[in-house]
This record gives sequence, structure tokens and C-alpha cells, in this order.
Amino acid sequence: MNGQSVTAPSERFSATTAYAVVVANMIGTGVFTSLGFQLVDIQSGFVLLTLWALGGLLALCGALCYAELGAALPRSGGEYHFLSVAYHPAAGFVSGWVSATIGFAAPTALAAITFGTYLSAAMPWLDPAPLAMGLVILLTVAHAANRRGSGAVQRVFTAAKLLLILGFCALAIGSVAAPQPVRFQPATGDGALLAGSAFAVALIYVNYAYTGWNAATYLTSELAAPERTLRRVLVAGTLTVTALYLLLNFTFLYVVPMDRMAGRLEVGYIAAETAFGPQGAALMGVVLALLLVSTVSAMVLAGPRVLQVLGEDYRAFSALARTNRQGIPARAVVLQSGLALVLIATASFESILVFTGFTLGLNTLLATLGVIILRWRRPDLARPCRVPLYPLPVLVFLAVTGWTLVQVLRERPEEGWLGLAIVVGGGLVYAVLQRFGLGARANSTPEA
Repeated sequence: MNGQSVTAPSERFSATTAYAVVVANMIGTGVFTSLGFQLVDIQSGFVLLTLWALGGLLALCGALCYAELGAALPRSGGEYHFLSVAYHPAAGFVSGWVSATIGFAAPTALAAITFGTYLSAAMPWLDPAPLAMGLVILLTVAHAANRRGSGAVQRVFTAAKLLLILGFCALAIGSVAAPQPVRFQPATGDGALLAGSAFAVALIYVNYAYTGWNAATYLTSELAAPERTLRRVLVAGTLTVTALYLLLNFTFLYVVPMDRMAGRLEVGYIAAETAFGPQGAALMGVVLALLLVSTVSAMVLAGPRVLQVLGEDYRAFSALARTNRQGIPARAVVLQSGLALVLIATASFESILVFTGFTLGLNTLLATLGVIILRWRRPDLARPCRVPLYPLPVLVFLAVTGWTLVQVLRERPEEGWLGLAIVVGGGLVYAVLQRFGLGARANSTPEA
């Protein structure tokens, strides 16, 4: 595509860095906070672990679909680029608008807030909000400087995260004298729970926790040999995280009484307090807070690439396409972090989580449907990486995601309609840009 930024091979991110971005994007706020909200309506260990296993299966289906799209359409931007090609530039713009307004800024804010909450739980004299803001600012400086340092920061913090999670689970399970009386085998009443609206709404929390399985597609133009490595990165990252999520939730339920966690945000800290006592919990609170550093880092790294390609394609946002001497879209990095700071100062955690999960779910649903549309509209498009067992993974993702979105509109209409309002707002902005001649550049029509 003309107007597209080109990254020299020597300056591209390695597959290891891309894997680190995927894992770090996924393991963050959701798994350390959402179990408490799920326990308000679901008290079955079997149903809860099924919920997390289904979320992993759904993420894997999505990853396989995105691998085909990313290898066939090798440009950074994720859904922005996919929807522009599969549907129309207007659809891509709306997707980019969603990513620009909440898609990365809101998850960055939520992860930073959780970081501050865990750290202040361990050190009560600290205020969570300034901690959250300080983390975002520090990581913005790191990722706006140069690519080599940016990738190194991501790899180191992700490796530390994996080791700390495994260590936490092993120590917590080994520290309790007796497990909680929770059942992990199916029992009477579980079928009704699995088919109920509470399960569907809880799946929104879980899907949010798995958000990030597509993160490497935001860096496609900067990834070495994406046609060979993209699927491996996406699938390996998703499977790694699914295993860790099942282990973490098993650990929480094994160690802590359900009523202690129900409705609580900091379930990881509560598990540490139960297993290790107050002093051990304070230490683990710091450890769990550090786990979230790589999550915020990955979002600060990946998200601005959507703003960058938006700026490459639309005159009104051309400033966001400008890069520094290292080829990094520093202005886009700063803008996204600024939006995250505003959300940290003003947001309600649970409402932002639900409406963000709904809106991103709609975004990924349309992108995944794009696999079918492109197979029909452009059968001759080179596809170095095809979805295995097509169309089964696509249909599974569409069916489950569509079901959860409908249930959210029924059970949490305020958040659902707010998400739809963001989408409609993007459409209106696109129409205004076209009306005043600030739309897509003449040489930037999306192409494969």
C-alpha cells in the first residue's frame, strides 16, 4: 500500500518479542479481577473452569482466523486493516476509531488501576491512582524511545510474569492445610448454569481476560517473516495463556472460600493472604502488581500502531503517522497513553470492563467474519496460512461471541448500548471527514 510505513528487516520485532506481546497483553487485569464478579452468580467450580476453558477455545479459534488474515494481509493495524479490505474503508475506520478511543486506552487504564490496587493492598499508605498513572508514564517513555529497548523491556517482563505465576500457584497450593470444599466435577444444576444468562455475561469477563490473543497482528509490518511466524506466535501465546488461566483459577478456588472472593476485585491478593498470611500477602501483592507491568507495557507498545496506520491513511490524523528516528510512532504512543490517563482519573472499573469487552467483542466478530467474506470475494488472494478445519473455527467463534453480545445487551444494556454508541460515533466521524475532504488519501486505498 502506498503511504504505508516500511520497516527495515534489521529493525523488525522478532517472533519471541511478538510472542511476549501476545502473552503479556492477555495475562493482565481480567484473570486477577474477574473471578470475584463471576462468583456473585456462579458457585460451581466445574462451571467456572468450563468458563475459562471455553474462553481459551474461543481465543484459539480467533487466533487461527487472525493468522490467516494477518498472513494474507501483512500490514500492521489489526482489525483496522482487515475490515478495510474485507468490507469497506468505512468499516476499517470505525474499527480504528474503536481501537483509538477505547480499544487499547481502556485496557491500559484497567491494567494500570489493577496494578495500583494490588500494590496499595500490600502497602496501604500508597494511593492506587497515582501509582497507575506513574506506571503508564514510565512505560510511555520506554516505548516511545527506541525499538530495541522496547522489545527488551517486553521480553524481560513477560518472562518474569510466567515464572512468577507458576511460582505463586505452586506455593499457594502447597501452603494450605486442606483445600476448599469446591467441586470440579459436573453436578446437578450445572447444565442450567451453562445455558443461563449469568454464564453469558461472565463469558464477557473471561473474553476480556483473553483479549490480546490478536496483539501480534497490530505489529505485522514490524514482524520478521509474518507469513511464517504469525500463526505460530498467535497459537503458542493463546495456548500458553489458556493453561495458565486454568491453573490460576483452580488455585484461587482451591485456596480461598468462594464467599471471600465474591464481588471482590483483588482476588489474587485475597488468595495470597489466605495461603501465606498478612506478611506473605503483602509480598505477593507486590509480586502480583509487578505481573501487570508487562500487560501495561504490551498495550502501550501495540496499540499506537493502529493510530499510526490510521494516520497514514487519513489526512485528518496524519500527525499520528509520523515516526521518530527509530521508526516508532512516538506521537501515537503519547496520545494513547494520554487517553489512558484520563480514564484512570475518571473511570468506573466494572462498567468500563463490560462495555470495553462488548465493543472489542463486536470488533473481533466482524474481523473473524471477514475470513469467510474474503474467501468468497477474493478466492485468489495468497493465503500462506489457512484456518485448519475451515469453516469450523470461524463458526464457533461467531456463534459464541454473537451469543455473549446479545446477552450483554439484555442483561447489561447500559454498557452494551454505550459500546454501540462508540461504533456509531466512529461512523459519523468518517462521514464528516469524507464530507469535508479529509478522508482517505488518494494513494491509500486498502489492498492486500
